[in-house]
Order: sequence, then structure tokens, then C-alpha cells
Amino acid sequence: MNVHTIVILGGGVGGTLTANLLAHRLTRKQARIVLVDRSGWHSFQPSWLNVPFGGEPPEKYERAERQLLDRMVELVIGEVACVKPEEHSVELADGMRLTYDTLVIATGAALAPDLLPGFTAGAQHFYSAEAALQLHAVLRTFRGGPVVVGVSELPVKAPPAPIEFAFLLNEELRRRGLREQSPITFVAPDSLLFPPYASIVDFLLPLFAERGITADLNFAPAAVDAEAHVLHSHAGAELPYALLVLAPPQRGAAFISASGLGDAQGWVPTDRETLQALGHPDIYAIGDANDLPVAKSGAAAHFEARVVARRIIGAVRGQPDDSRYSGQVMCFLETGGDQATQLIFDYTRPPHPPAPNAYFHYEKALLNRAYWHLVPTGVL
Repeated sequence: MNVHTIVILGGGVGGTLTANLLAHRLTRKQARIVLVDRSGWHSFQPSWLNVPFGGEPPEKYERAERQLLDRMVELVIGEVACVKPEEHSVELADGMRLTYDTLVIATGAALAPDLLPGFTAGAQHFYSAEAALQLHAVLRTFRGGPVVVGVSELPVKAPPAPIEFAFLLNEELRRRGLREQSPITFVAPDSLLFPPYASIVDFLLPLFAERGITADLNFAPAAVDAEAHVLHSHAGAELPYALLVLAPPQRGAAFISASGLGDAQGWVPTDRETLQALGHPDIYAIGDANDLPVAKSGAAAHFEARVVARRIIGAVRGQPDDSRYSGQVMCFLETGGDQATQLIFDYTRPPHPPAPNAYFHYEKALLNRAYWHLVPTGVL
């Protein structure tokens, strides 16, 4: 039997889980599993939401990727330059070349703040460890004034996160006695807020209203005027701000487009059930890297990784597995006051969140603590 080489690009939750699931079911005589990661460090990105409010520093939620991988998995630290599908190869920026029988692209979403003019000079965000720490410093010196929170462009990874930030900021400003002089407006470029699920909007709008948060869900940001402290929309509307917190524009990893594998935004066009890249049956795309109509999140990557692993294991063993991804996602949404709700949905079933309660808040907190032991390892 020839050894089947599986190359996985990206050491986030999707790539790490896929590698470990394969290692648990295949032998070295059956497969060689190689995971390529640009830094060799694995960050639990949901923790960044709490950093601006004085939560634990980002390094508390970082682990060496090697510590999370089964011993059978080879770890290569390097930047992917391009994929050559016709040659079944991956080239790294340092010149290293890897050949594959099966390729899994799990490289997540790349932040592209410069695509929104003025973003870097005038807006804050928490979509990286560094940005979350900077926002923490800004909040410590904030003394009140109009606040604008929201999404600059869709799709965005972790779509509940900007909503959660608005709820948590409302609570923080009340605690500091600044809420009355700090009106909060939540903006999004789509009236659905969380496309394509209108049920979430129906659930969230009353919560916004209860907390005095104004929702402007057809405000598509076009530019930030950092000097005048004004956010401009494509429709010509303007919002003044003293504090602007936006999820920045995001794109697929640069090598995806350079390899001819991406759409206009750099996402890999992907079969919604098999998770194979369209036109490339030996390439899978999971998590934020694909173009599927589900929330770009670790929760989606978690379910997708299991489907991909089963299909690859079946192919390696010569026992085809026709596992399919149903669009399943399960995540929590913090609403403030030590309460949260739960979002469960798939391609055909929209989410119907229960009323926020303490149970979901503490369940999320527990999962955050247990993440390292349960999720990337494949236990959960």
C-alpha cells in the first residue's frame, strides 16, 4: 500500500482538529499527515472579545501548536506562497515544496482594514490580540460621547462577536457612569445583520431596544474620517463618533487567490456538503477559508473538520465515506449581565435563540476554559 500524503494548511481549530482526527484513525503505513502553520502558535480567538474589558491577557489563551498535535502529525512552520493543483504541490515562502495526495485548506480569514479608507487611523477592533489590547487602553481613557459599533463588511468571521461587544460595552459604560452621555449605535451593511437568518434579527432588535442601543442595519461603511470623527456610508449617511469599534474587512489568505483557487474576495468556492473545492476533488476547504453560506467561525470549522476527516479516512482505506456537512453551527452569544443565549442552526433550520440566561453564560465560560482539552484534540 502506498502511503497517502495529506497536507493541511492552517493550525487553527479546523486544521488542528482535522489533523488529530486523521492521526487517531490512520497509521503511519497508511498516511503521512503534515500540518503547515505560519507561526506555530494556536490562539483561542474568542477570548479576544473579553480583553478590552479587562479580561485575561491574550497569552493566557495561546498554546504551542506542537503541544496540541498527535505525535503522528508533522508540523511545518512557514508561510504558504502558493498551491499548484495541477502538480499536487504546495510551495512555501522559504522555497520548501510539499507534495500531497489530499490537501485541506484551513487558513481562516485575513484582516484587511486598509480596504476601508481611514479605518487604521480612526477605528478600533478586537479581531487580533494586538488590536484587543489597544482597544483596552482606549476604553480605559474613554470619557464618554457617541459610540458606533458594528461590522464594516460582510462576510465577517465570528459574526456574533460585534453584537456581543455592543452588549458588553453597554454594561461597561453603565458601570462607569458614562452610559447616559454615550449613545450607542450598532451598524451593519445588511438588514439581516446575520445573513441569511432573519430570525436572529427578530431576536436581537428587542434586546437592543431594551438596552437603548440604536440599530442601523442598512449602514454600509464607506470611509472613516479620523480627523472629523465621522463614519460615512456608501449611501451618503454620516455618523459622528467619539469611539468607533468595527469588525474590519476580511479576505481569504493571499495564496488562495495567487493559486487561482479563490473567488473575488479570496474565499475558496466549495461544495456545501462534501466540502471539496469546486473543480478540485482532492482539495477540501473548511472554516473561514471557504465560501459557504454559514457563519465563519470555529464552531463551523469544528463540524466541517469531522466530515472532511471521515471522507479522507475512507479514501485512504479504500472504503469511500459519503459523509456530508449539513451547515451545522452551534455557538453562544453574550448579552451582558452574566447572561447569554445559544445559536444552533444549519442550512435548512434557522436559529431560534432561547431567552438569555446565566446557564448559557457559564456554559460558554466553561467551554472557553476546557477548549484546549476538548476541541482541537477531538474529544468534543
